Amino acid sequence: MPPRRRLSPAERRAQLLDVAARLFAALPYDEVLMEEVAERAGVSRALLYQHFPNKRDLFAALYREVSEQLLAQTRLDPADTLVEQLTQGLDAHIGYFAENRNTVLAANRVLAGDRLVQTIITGELDALRERLLGVLPLADDTTREAVSGVLKSWLVFVQVLCVDWLTHETCTRTELRDVCIGAVVGALRPLLDEDPAPDWPRRPRGDRATGQPGDRVRRPTGP
Repeated sequence: MPPRRRLSPAERRAQLLDVAARLFAALPYDEVLMEEVAERAGVSRALLYQHFPNKRDLFAALYREVSEQLLAQTRLDPADTLVEQLTQGLDAHIGYFAENRNTVLAANRVLAGDRLVQTIITGELDALRERLLGVLPLADDTTREAVSGVLKSWLVFVQVLCVDWLTHETCTRTELRDVCIGAVVGALRPLLDEDPAPDWPRRPRGDRATGQPGDRVRRPTGP
């Protein structure tokens, strides 16, 4: 066990979450052991359990941090076009998903029935929906209500599509992102007086993007 460093409670919590982030990203949820988190952090199991009573609580705290960080990276600026804003936000999310496959699958598959973890995910989706409502040209409350319903369904669609992509890669990251953008642009056009993305699609139909090297998420080698 590495020598224990004297840290404040906040610093120790941050250190434990950093160690947990690496383990949950590297291993399936069921293979992450609290004992290993404690060992890698250089603390006793008793100290770890003082901060996080069980593995579910540790994961939930980590995923709450992840959600807050992704929200912070999702820049929605009315000065940018809708497509520019969606591209930036989706690239941040898809990039994290691809680099932390096990963490995302744990939250959306292994812990799909866990109320706390799902509340964190729902909270992030609701925050994203409110941000999008704030930058769209909404004529009145009736339009806002209709658009809000579309965005709520679209965000769930994106969540499910991205999680499926992690387990069964069928396209590049760029193609995945553009499918998500195209879906919401097409859904919003009938509801808005002004076309939210007049230049979309950016490619002629049938011109399939090839993507860039490294776009594809690494397939799991295990069962």
